[in-house]
Amino acid sequence: MSESELNDRAQHLLKALVEKYIKGGQPVGSQALARESGINLSPATIRNVLSDLESLGLVSSPHTSAGRVPTDQGYRLFVDSLLNVQPLNNDVVCQLEEKLGSDDDPQDLIHRASTILSSITNLAGIVTIPKHEYIALRHIEFLPLSQKSVLVVIVINENEVHNKIINTPRAFNRSELEQAANYLNAHFAGTDIQAVKKSLINELKEAKNNADEFMTTAINMASQALNSESESKAGDYILDGEINLMNYAEMSDLDKLRLIFEAFNKKRDVLHLFDQVIRSEGVQIFIGAESGYTVFGDCSVVTSPYKVDGKVLGVLGVIGPTRIAYDKVIPVVDVTAKLLGAALNHQK
Repeated sequence: MSESELNDRAQHLLKALVEKYIKGGQPVGSQALARESGINLSPATIRNVLSDLESLGLVSSPHTSAGRVPTDQGYRLFVDSLLNVQPLNNDVVCQLEEKLGSDDDPQDLIHRASTILSSITNLAGIVTIPKHEYIALRHIEFLPLSQKSVLVVIVINENEVHNKIINTPRAFNRSELEQAANYLNAHFAGTDIQAVKKSLINELKEAKNNADEFMTTAINMASQALNSESESKAGDYILDGEINLMNYAEMSDLDKLRLIFEAFNKKRDVLHLFDQVIRSEGVQIFIGAESGYTVFGDCSVVTSPYKVDGKVLGVLGVIGPTRIAYDKVIPVVDVTAKLLGAALNHQK
């Protein structure tokens, strides 16, 4: 169903109904539309138009009310053809620029972007972590924590710092750990982590052949830390504000919320959905069943890729009920994606 297939009166009433339902969350009746639509029609005429919209699958009648609510198809027509998206006001833009314009670590910027999306929209904010085709080991350091645990500090690519705690078969003093780190940094700094892992396998065989127990353990420690690091880059996202979804009456069903929160924890479905946006330009919106996942059947997902030097690094967006304020959410997602890309570009 397209805009051209509805006359002006039907378009006007559908737009008014969707906007009123988004604002109040209650089914909209003909009398309410007669009062607030700004169009000079009787409630009887409006009822006839609503009946036509219902027959077209654009609105539906809940069993508990004589009013109508938009369907997924109604929201889609509204978003594609009837929605007026206004630019963000200067205060919000300045707030976003201030929070995403600093020289902080890239991971801090990604965390902050998800928090910003959540706090401004009152929805769940998600930012996928960039997937690196090439992960270069810059520096590794081992620090003793307790008898058999070691803190591993890993610097990858330019300035991404990650910490891992690993268990060791015996206690190591600081001097031994420094010796192991110096060896790894001297031989592998600047090398792709996957190549480092392959080399460590060969080094491990040689150390075992030479009965070098210390080097065998040191290489095993490095392998354990680098395996965790490369796996963490395989696909992940930062989520903030999922608790906001409980503020919407239509999402207060505990069973529905539990399934959504389980999907957030498992991450696979969310990542697959966001991966669909990687090759897209600008804001992409999935309404209800359009996501392809039953668990998000009552949700809308508003997304946008973020880029550095024209190359997409990841995707960010928000998830909420289908009656989200699209006119306000869309520009927030769009501007946040542009500012995050600009901030990450500044980090290079």
